[in-house]
Amino acid sequence: MKILAFLMLVGTLGLTACDEGPAEEMGRDIDNAATDVGNAIEDACEDVTGDNC
Repeated sequence: MKILAFLMLVGTLGLTACDEGPAEEMGRDIDNAATDVGNAIEDACEDVTGDNC
């Protein structure tokens, strides 16, 4: 019984991993926004100090 439940869980996770849903797209957008903010901060620091920050 435990093996059957485990196999069903693995099968379900495998099927859900194939589709890219809105939450995954939103997560990617958040990651990109955080990267952009980090790059902007680094650029501003370099503009002020003249060195790599």
